Amino acid sequence: MKFVCSKTNLVNGLQIVSKAVPGKTTMSILQCILIDTTTGVIKLVANDSELGIETLVEGNIVDRGIVAIDAKIFSDIVRKLPDNDVSVETQNTDGNIKVYISCENAKFTILGRGGEDFTYLPEMDRVDGIEISQYTLKNAIAQTIFAAGSINESNRMMSGELFCVNGNVLKLVTLDGHRIAIRNVELAKEYPSKKIVIPAKSLNEISKILSDSTESMVKIYSSDKNIMFEFDDTVVVARILEGDYFNVDQMLSSDYETKLTINRREFMNCIDRSTLLVKEGDKRPIIVAIDDSNLEIKINTALGSMDEKVRINKQGKDVQIGFNPKFLMDALRAIDDEEIDMYLVNPKAPCFIKDEKSSYIYLILPVNFATVR
Repeated sequence: MKFVCSKTNLVNGLQIVSKAVPGKTTMSILQCILIDTTTGVIKLVANDSELGIETLVEGNIVDRGIVAIDAKIFSDIVRKLPDNDVSVETQNTDGNIKVYISCENAKFTILGRGGEDFTYLPEMDRVDGIEISQYTLKNAIAQTIFAAGSINESNRMMSGELFCVNGNVLKLVTLDGHRIAIRNVELAKEYPSKKIVIPAKSLNEISKILSDSTESMVKIYSSDKNIMFEFDDTVVVARILEGDYFNVDQMLSSDYETKLTINRREFMNCIDRSTLLVKEGDKRPIIVAIDDSNLEIKINTALGSMDEKVRINKQGKDVQIGFNPKFLMDALRAIDDEEIDMYLVNPKAPCFIKDEKSSYIYLILPVNFATVR
C-alpha cells in the first residue's frame, strides 16, 4: 500500500478517528487505527466495540492496500512532521509489515499489523433517519450531557442520554438522581417515533467532532443495537443502552407556589462568588432566600460567610431553599437567555428552570441545609 496526502488532511482525519481509540485495553488491536485504501479512497477507521468512527482523507493512492497501525505512535509522528505532503507506504517482509512514513527529509519506519483482526463498523440500514444541523445537535448535547450520571452508577441507564423523536421534535434527556436536563429541538419535518438511549461517554466524543456549521447536516439512523451519525466524510456508530429509560414526564410538574424572573448572568456571578468560601471537595450548599423583590444567596463555611442580593420579579410566596451550587451553575451555563424563570413549590420540592416554550427544562433537587449551617 502507498498513498500521499497533505499533513493537514491526515492530522484532521487522525484527530477524528482517535476519539474511538480506548485509553486502556487488553486487546492491542483496539489501540490501532486501520488504514484501508482497497476501495480507491483513503479510509481511516477506529473501533473500541462501544464506539466506532470511520472517516475519509483526501489524497492520492499509489498502491491499494490495508494496514493497522498503533494509533498513538502514528498520530504523534504525523503531528510533528513538517507541514507538507506525507507519504505512507507498507511492505510485507517475511510476515512482518513495515510502515514507512516520510515528509521532506523526515523518515520513519514502524511496525504495522494486518487488518484481518480489526473489527469494522457494523453495517446498518439507512432508513427512517432524522436530519439535523451539526450546530444544533452539538449544542443540544452540550446543554444536557453534564447531567448524566457516571458509568459507575448502580443504574446504568443514568450514564446514557435519551434521544426521543416525536413528530417534528427531538427531545434529549439526561439525569443523575439529583437533577434532570431536557432540551426539545424542533426538526424540519416529522419523523416516525423512536426512543434510544446512547452512552453519554460516546455522545461526548461525537460532539467533539461535530462542526459549528448551521448549514452542514448530520443524518442519524438506528437499529436494535446501534445508532449511526453520518456527516461530512465521517460515519460514527455507537452501541445503545438496552432497557427502558426513566419516565421523566412523571417527574415534571406544572404546579408551583413561587415564580421568579432573574438576570442569568447576575445570578451566575453571585453563585460563583459564594463558592470562594468553599474548600475543594466540600459539598456545602448555598442558601437561597426569596422575598418580594430580591433573591439573597447566603453561605457560611469554616473560611467565613457571605451574602448577596440580586433583584428579581416574583410571583407567589416567599421561600428559603438550599442548593448544590454546582448543579445551579451547570444549568445556568447551558442557557443562552438573558433572563430565566425559576419555579419553586417549597424547600423540599424540586426547582424548575424553564422557558415558556419548554425548549429547555432543568430540574434541580434541593439540599436540606438545616443540618449543615
